[in-house]
Amino acid sequence: MSIIKFNNVSHGGILHNITGDFRESRITTFVGPSGAGKTTCLKHINGLLSPDGGDIYYRGENLADIDIIELRKEIGMAFQSSPMIAGTVFDNLNLPREIFGDTLSGERAKSLLEMVDLENIPLTQNVKSLSGGERSRVSIARTFVNRPRVLLLDEVTSSLDYTLVKEIERLVVRLQREEKVTVIWITHDLDQARRVSDDMWFLRAGELIEFGDASFIDESDNVEIRQFVRGEAL
Repeated sequence: MSIIKFNNVSHGGILHNITGDFRESRITTFVGPSGAGKTTCLKHINGLLSPDGGDIYYRGENLADIDIIELRKEIGMAFQSSPMIAGTVFDNLNLPREIFGDTLSGERAKSLLEMVDLENIPLTQNVKSLSGGERSRVSIARTFVNRPRVLLLDEVTSSLDYTLVKEIERLVVRLQREEKVTVIWITHDLDQARRVSDDMWFLRAGELIEFGDASFIDESDNVEIRQFVRGEAL
């Protein structure tokens, strides 16, 4: 069952008539060369950008008709490099609640840290003292504060070493299965996409070339996809 649908979506000369959908409770990765429009697509899903043409539907309702505050409670997003605000671990976990004029309980904050295997990290610890891997985990935990249905990940492992990359992959896959969330994940690493994906979208130059079950990436007869898989410039 689809949870999000793009219908002829265009934006600023970057996206061109994108039509495709995302299946619920699965991990879909965006793959393709740099400049393909992957991040622009992602930003449309939680209302950071709006299409110039076409429509996006979330659970059957046009995104343009959904209150942006309610939408962002349902769709969480973790960014590249796991940006933190100055302060403590709790301050960062509380940010999504603070934005909506609320406060996270200490009990809920501790449960979020346990969810991402950081139960030994004090809520009062300054985020400046966290390692890169710990910041990534706190960033992911923060996206679960409002119990989202959809989790957007923008190259969340790009600044980590290989061991930490594999740890974050395992964490996201586990959380997706346990929490039954829909994950939409941009990655520049095709091997990573193969490891974590249920589905894929392949974009090039702002066009959606192919999407569906992740197996297509190694089975497609499309010339551009075959070039990408071989590591050739597009």
